Amino acid sequence: MRLGLILGALAISSSAFAAGIDSRSYTCTALQSMIATKGFVFISQPAFGDFVVSNISYCSGGGATILQRRSVATADNPECLINYCFERSMNGRDD
Repeated sequence: MRLGLILGALAISSSAFAAGIDSRSYTCTALQSMIATKGFVFISQPAFGDFVVSNISYCSGGGATILQRRSVATADNPECLINYCFERSMNGRDD
């Protein structure tokens, strides 16, 4: 359900955000601030192409989903930490 909301919001947002952003165009602080303000952002770059979120309420999957800290490159930091929704497998393993 939340994924549908995210995709719908992207469809009506500006074309730059609909296509995703390149995190390397922002400082780490600016990227984290944008994610906090918008709730979620699609990062589109060769090394990372997915949604990042401000908190777990933007993740789908209920109890099987956890927040995972990932890193993306920004203009000032090659490993800027962001929140990523990670869905655990049904058998409890993270594969």
